[in-house]
Amino acid sequence: MNRQSSATGTGTGRRYLALWFSFLSVDRLVRTKSFRSAVPGDAPFALVEKVRGAIRIAQPCPDALALGLTPGLALADARARVPELQVFDADPGADQSFLERLSDDCDRYTPMVAIDPPDGLTLDITGCAHLFGGEAGLAADIEARMQRRASHLRHAIAATPEGAQALARFQSAPAASEDAALRRLPVAALRLEPETEMALRRAGLKSIGDLAARPATPLAARFGEDATNMLALVLGLTDSRITPRRPLPALFFERRFAEPIGRTGDALRAIDELTEEAAQALEERRKGGRRFIARLFRSDGDMRDLAVETGLPCRDPALLARLFRERVETLADPLDPGFGFDMIRLSVPMVEPLAPSQLQLEGGSLNEEAMANLVDKLSTRLGRGRLRRLVPRDTHIPEQAALALPAVEAPAPSPSGWTTPQPGEPPLRPIHLFDPPQPIEVIAEAPDGPPRRFRWRRSMHDIARFEGPERIAPEWWRPGQDERPTRDYYRLEDVRGRRFWVFRNGLQDREREHPRWYVHGLFA
Repeated sequence: MNRQSSATGTGTGRRYLALWFSFLSVDRLVRTKSFRSAVPGDAPFALVEKVRGAIRIAQPCPDALALGLTPGLALADARARVPELQVFDADPGADQSFLERLSDDCDRYTPMVAIDPPDGLTLDITGCAHLFGGEAGLAADIEARMQRRASHLRHAIAATPEGAQALARFQSAPAASEDAALRRLPVAALRLEPETEMALRRAGLKSIGDLAARPATPLAARFGEDATNMLALVLGLTDSRITPRRPLPALFFERRFAEPIGRTGDALRAIDELTEEAAQALEERRKGGRRFIARLFRSDGDMRDLAVETGLPCRDPALLARLFRERVETLADPLDPGFGFDMIRLSVPMVEPLAPSQLQLEGGSLNEEAMANLVDKLSTRLGRGRLRRLVPRDTHIPEQAALALPAVEAPAPSPSGWTTPQPGEPPLRPIHLFDPPQPIEVIAEAPDGPPRRFRWRRSMHDIARFEGPERIAPEWWRPGQDERPTRDYYRLEDVRGRRFWVFRNGLQDREREHPRWYVHGLFA
């Protein structure tokens, strides 16, 4: 594992660690079962892709690279040079997933981890290095941990993310200072367009130091503003930040263990302690959490997330402890400690105001809280998408008047949001609607009149009573709705007492095809 690191910072106050996996695709491939069974011994191999109708090498292994097989070389030429070459199809999607898993593993060092595509990571380690004995200790720990997954890694630390990335990729030897190391890097470290890089080389500007010695205005006029902007970012003349792959949680708490814990019960007790810390912090802020995520880091680099949600803001440690135990019991893939968990982090990404609740005079808890606790328990046990709550929408289109959202996510609808019939009157809408509405064959006394008889599901229904029509026109003020035909709805009751909600799709037009009828729902 090759290690490159700068000596000092530029004094901006922030520190960034860049990781460059120079053979990312190779490291991902050699750890698959198909590769181990297909490639004998130390035979050279390469990943290939189709470029403009020709098969070319996307990334050779180190042995193949030493034999002169470079990226972009045609596969036919490569086999002519190395007949025993083994080839595999490149898979950018699998490489991206592998890089994301490496990013998740780096989350144990700092929550500020960004992906630098296609083969790099950048970590904001400001304020984190002291936990590992300094920047050198943190970098050494990352190297040792990454050795299990990626054998080819270079790293660098700098005051800007762009500077760290440039040093990780292009620094060839240690330098007296970070600024000196950056200035002697080639202009390729700025990662400009190939045409701009070629123009800089032809002008004799081969290093970042050569560019830094020239006035910025003539450089921008001749080579474009991208060159001067990237130069300022790399040298720290312009403040820069990374965008972490995962949004930072509002609160997070963690436990690090000198010796990994190997039992699930011990991990749950550690989570209980973290939830008590989270409850105290939330109470100080007069807030409650809606989502809690426990991330368990295994000593071998694997990671597991346990997430629970609550329908109402919550800061009750006992309730959260029960929900986490429910989550562990319902896991399809049991929680495997492996060689043990060496760190557990509890994050609260979603917080909302939570005022103290008022108990009833007789001392009982509020019905709303009891219902929310039941919803949380069932959602945790069955899955967040299995238990749903209907939320009203401001529309008169029947099938769009309600949304079925996860119960822990949707707010409880207010009574004023639903239309209720007058006392003693029948309901205006069925509880359940067919999706899509089912076609029926209707016989009516007049073309635009109510049905007298209709056939549905091979059965004939003679109408004894009807109410309607209720005309529902399209919402012309919404995009795309003005093309929907007008509907005339009827509430029907047949001679057997069964009640239906049917509609005629479109208005009667004698010069065109007659509109079709549909049954949209059934009344109880």
